[in-house]
Amino acid sequence: MLLGISSCLTGNKVRYDGGHQYDRFAVEILGKHLEYIPVCPEVGCGLPIPREAMRLVATGDGVSLLTRKTLKDITPQMEEWTEKQLEFLAQKPLCGFIFKSKSPSSGMTRVKIYSEQGLPVSSGSGIFAGAFMKRFPYLPVEEEGRLTDDGLRHSFLVRIFTMNRWHEFMAAGPSKSKLQAFHASHKYLLMSFSPVQLRVLGKIPAQKDDLSADDYSNYLTMLMGGLSARSTTKKNVNVLEHMLGYFKKDLSPDEKKEMLEIIRDYSEGKVPHSAPLTLMKHYVRKYREPYLENQWFLNPYPPELLIR
Repeated sequence: MLLGISSCLTGNKVRYDGGHQYDRFAVEILGKHLEYIPVCPEVGCGLPIPREAMRLVATGDGVSLLTRKTLKDITPQMEEWTEKQLEFLAQKPLCGFIFKSKSPSSGMTRVKIYSEQGLPVSSGSGIFAGAFMKRFPYLPVEEEGRLTDDGLRHSFLVRIFTMNRWHEFMAAGPSKSKLQAFHASHKYLLMSFSPVQLRVLGKIPAQKDDLSADDYSNYLTMLMGGLSARSTTKKNVNVLEHMLGYFKKDLSPDEKKEMLEIIRDYSEGKVPHSAPLTLMKHYVRKYREPYLENQWFLNPYPPELLIR
């Protein structure tokens, strides 16, 4: 499983001041489950360490990357390197990217853009990050700072591990029947993010004709789009209640009461999402419900990544 990452986040001393921005979650926790491709656009395009700090500046030609003191325009060499780097990354089964926040080259969003007089006038994406997101609009991307938010981290983890399963699906030789199975196993996971997108997406593997390359491409784009929506307590409760319906003939009255109570407590904010999820997984194992055993909603990524 491959993930791109801003090189400074891994501890590499590539920043303009010769330092780094080591991120413990990315390296020590998430890093145990994947391999990183570290990227530093500034060093990659030929700039030294240390170097003069840079920022984005709104000019008559658009937005340029200029050094702060000498106002040297780094834009041409950064764009030339970026084009080559994106071609390199396009050859990899990349599952996503973690960018360094606020960086004029790698910031995903909210990077300050200054006027030629040195005043902040707007915000946008870093040169490399913006080009990356435009080239790979379906790939999950996040910034290290945003991954401290429970909801954003959950969404990102769901998407990168789903993306990895998609790469495995395509590498094994895609077919209509295999896509139907892939879609079925992601049904409740997608429902927990976007029930509307689930209904739309299901039309692709259900069509009568054979699937084309565009069908697979459209499926992936819509799948990642659906998983980019916000997963809410209400949506998760809806999924849990749907799953509970598979045990009508199995659960004892006390077991059903316990499940309903813990779902209610979760909906009221008294217990975390992991509480009803753990009990549901227990019943799936106990009663060997085959359809639910294959649902990625129950295990979207390794449980140790649930760290808060």
